[in-house]
Amino acid sequence: MAGVLDSVNQRTQLVGQNRLELLLFRLAGRQVYGINVFKVKEVLQCPRLTSLPKSNPVVKGVAHIRGGTIPILDMGMATGQRSVATDDLTEQFIIITEYNRNTQGFLVAGVERIVNLNWEEIHPPPKGSGKENYLTAVTEIDDKLVEILDVEKILSEVSPMDESVKESTLDGRDKEEFQKHRILVVDDSVVARKQIQNCLQTIGADVVLKNDGRQAYQHLREITEDGSRASDHYSMMISDVEMPEMDGYTLTAKCKSESSLSDLYIMLHTSLSGVFNQAMVKKVGADDFMAKFSPDELAERVMQAIDSHIQQ
Repeated sequence: MAGVLDSVNQRTQLVGQNRLELLLFRLAGRQVYGINVFKVKEVLQCPRLTSLPKSNPVVKGVAHIRGGTIPILDMGMATGQRSVATDDLTEQFIIITEYNRNTQGFLVAGVERIVNLNWEEIHPPPKGSGKENYLTAVTEIDDKLVEILDVEKILSEVSPMDESVKESTLDGRDKEEFQKHRILVVDDSVVARKQIQNCLQTIGADVVLKNDGRQAYQHLREITEDGSRASDHYSMMISDVEMPEMDGYTLTAKCKSESSLSDLYIMLHTSLSGVFNQAMVKKVGADDFMAKFSPDELAERVMQAIDSHIQQ
């Protein structure tokens, strides 16, 4: 266990080459779950928590760590299961993560180990799992199913954010100007896809959604089989980075290496923020990137890209 706790921070820089590392953990039962190490800042035994009056029951309190105050969410309750909390919280662990420009901790029953995988070994949730599940992907490790949770969905339910685009962002913009622009959105989180879709439709763009990099790449190859270019069909592609089957870095690199796809404007849009790897973005040839999720900033960046780089 000490090895896991000591090594998380040192191993958060693994990106590219369609690889990832998963931190495996348990909630109240025997099921094993995973979270991308690249989104983990630290793993600690649960410190003393300060309760917050009138807060969501999922929020067990706040922890004062390294000069900051971090909300601690019960991962069991947040996913519709029984609480992982016990009378003595020091028996539990917190996984401190950075998502969508915010830092939060997740209370879990136990942390197991870190495994190194290829994104091709990570698959979308089974089709029969339904829309109400909290899975973004699954994989198999040591002949056991590991479930990868949709943290963006959890956070959107526990602490909903304003997802609308302000009128001031659209001031002076002709919505009809953007109606001729179709944008391909690639993200494995159903919540993230909906957020981005709503934002882009507000500015007038037509939106096509794909669930992962492999789906998007196959789609782009299919529509350009007639000799056309990807830019004939789409004004731009907005892609997540961490996705099953094929990650956003690999998707971008493959697109930029093929003549029929290379001129497609690509923005990488990621829940990573402070630790985002700008060198890797440049290496794979992405045209732009931004951290999730600010509807006004996304709308403004898309409109600026169309005005400056895409508009004919």
